[in-house]
Amino acid sequence: MLIDDLIISGDITVLDAMAKLNEKGKRILFIAPDFKIQAVLTDGDVRRHILHGGRLDAPVKDMANYNFISLPVNQKSQANTCMVKNSISAVPIVDSSGRVVDVAFFDESSIMSKKELDIPVVIMAGGLGTRLYPYTKILPKALIPVGEKPIVEHIIDRFKNFGCSDFKMIVNHKKNMIKAYFGEQCKKDYTVSFADEEVFLGTGGGLSLLKGQIHTPFFLTNCDVLIEADYNDIYKFHTKNKNFITVVCALKHVTIPYGVFSMKEDGEIDKVVEKPTMNFLTNTGMYLVDKRVIDELEENKAVSFPEIMESYRRKGFKVGVYPVSEDSWMDMGQLEELEAMRRKLENQ
Repeated sequence: MLIDDLIISGDITVLDAMAKLNEKGKRILFIAPDFKIQAVLTDGDVRRHILHGGRLDAPVKDMANYNFISLPVNQKSQANTCMVKNSISAVPIVDSSGRVVDVAFFDESSIMSKKELDIPVVIMAGGLGTRLYPYTKILPKALIPVGEKPIVEHIIDRFKNFGCSDFKMIVNHKKNMIKAYFGEQCKKDYTVSFADEEVFLGTGGGLSLLKGQIHTPFFLTNCDVLIEADYNDIYKFHTKNKNFITVVCALKHVTIPYGVFSMKEDGEIDKVVEKPTMNFLTNTGMYLVDKRVIDELEENKAVSFPEIMESYRRKGFKVGVYPVSEDSWMDMGQLEELEAMRRKLENQ
């Protein structure tokens, strides 16, 4: 990757920076006019800005890190040690005039595997998938192919990349097809077990079938979404913030293609805004959850997971948000979204 690809102006907006971070996939950018580094911007800086209610049209220079760590060219060999010591994933390499000439990224293989996350993953795979009809008339949603393998295998692969090996699937609709598919797999580096819903229990009620089986925090995900993110970082965020539940949310930026009117009480026009934009965080269907949720669920009661989450929030439990960019979230809930997911995966 060219250094030019990671250099930005401090005047670009948060939204533009998020697009750049997602495009380059390196989680770091540099404010460096004429390559002379002034500040560093990471995805963590952007996340903190969003979580504190910061504006998406704010210039990134307002949240960048001006007390960054860099190394001179003759100390590049010490970059990995420096990154471990300072808990960072990249460090700019600068010449004697402060111009960035290289970037060292953390070499996980030299010190530790990134497969350090080994907690259970629960996949909700019992739904009818009515929005994907007629595909789901023949196949359960979890087995709908995206490229050369079904969506659920894409999901499992992403968790496996971070060390997860214990997968539990809540199944109902066409469950025998799902069981048969995994029964025919020869892979031995992960396990899949199944909990059978006898009646539909919603996106949360089926968790009651796992009582006594999960003893740690666990990931919960729908079977029709892919999240391109650092799952280790989600877990660390969840733990550091002492969350009871962490919701992975995607930042959506929507432009309304019309003029929008607001009115006074007497019916007179107050103001008109042409093509206003809306920015909001939306639930992706992926969570990190405290095991007590399973222990305390009423058995055989249909309930959605957002309802469960809201009930704990009202009781004072901490429910946090881990934001990801819109491009990091792929959802195949509808046919056009399925095609978009397929195209995106083919281009990776």
